[in-house]
Amino acid sequence: MRLLTDAEIAGRLADCAGWERDGDRIISARTLGDFRDAMLYAAAVGHLAQAADHHPDITITWNTVTLTLSTHAAGGLTEADFALARSIGALP
Repeated sequence: MRLLTDAEIAGRLADCAGWERDGDRIISARTLGDFRDAMLYAAAVGHLAQAADHHPDITITWNTVTLTLSTHAAGGLTEADFALARSIGALP
């Protein structure tokens, strides 16, 4: 996979509400009602990630789920990261 340029990353971030760049990765944190809701959300993300064969780092802190995306094999951000971020953004 081809690494995206800084300009491409900035353009794609504009279409991914709730995501921000942190070096060679993008991060999103979502606060939910409680721990159960956080676990259900993380499971939904896991389903999307498995279908895309692209897996985020997921951290759960009680009611907050933090997702980190980067294409480790490519050494940075690729289209796969933003495709998954858009799919995750469509979750209720």
